[in-house]
Amino acid sequence: MADDKPRVEKVSIALTVDMAAMVRDAVDSGEYASASEVVREALRDWKYKQQARERQIAELKALIDEGERSGYAEWEGTEAILTKARQRAGK
Repeated sequence: MADDKPRVEKVSIALTVDMAAMVRDAVDSGEYASASEVVREALRDWKYKQQARERQIAELKALIDEGERSGYAEWEGTEAILTKARQRAGK
């Protein structure tokens, strides 16, 4: 029978005094059962943010590529652009 529990590895980390106090406060308040839980949640949040950032970068790159494929556009001036925008908006 396979063990469904994730493997756990103990590591030692150094925190600033303020960060250590934040961890202790989170445990003391009952929000978390242990300092390990606090750190695991922080790492999950960090991973989520990293993945979101990577998605945003990929989307921006895709938009840049799309813009480059669309070709070169001549600058018509601000008034010409506003006129076309008004026409498209039906004004």
